[in-house]
Amino acid sequence: MNGKVTVFLAAVLVLACAGCSVSRKEGNVGQVQSYGFTDAEADWIRNGEPVEFEGQLWYPQDGIEILLDSEVQMIGEYRGLQVFVDKVDVRPYRRLYTKFGRNQFRYFESLKKP
Repeated sequence: MNGKVTVFLAAVLVLACAGCSVSRKEGNVGQVQSYGFTDAEADWIRNGEPVEFEGQLWYPQDGIEILLDSEVQMIGEYRGLQVFVDKVDVRPYRRLYTKFGRNQFRYFESLKKP
C-alpha cells in the first residue's frame, strides 16, 4: 500500500508541475505598443515645412522629446508619416509629434495659440 501512495503522490506532483509550465516569449513581444520609424527624418521636416492638422499649421521645432511609444497616441498621418500627441494631452493640443528614432520624437507647435 505504501508503494501505491508513493506512486500516486509522484504522479500528482508531475501533473502539477506540468500544469505550471508556461511557454514564454522573449521580452515583452506583443505587450507594448510599438510604432515604426524611418532611418532619417523627412526632408520636408528638416526644411521647416509645417504639418497641417485640424485647420492649423504646426511647425517643426529645433528640439526633440524622448518618449516611449506607450506614452503617445497616433492621431493620423501626414505626408506618409504618423502624427502623434502625448497621451495625457487634451484638445486643444499643445504639441504634435513625428517619430524619427527609437524613443525620439520631433515636436511641432502651432503659431496660433488657443
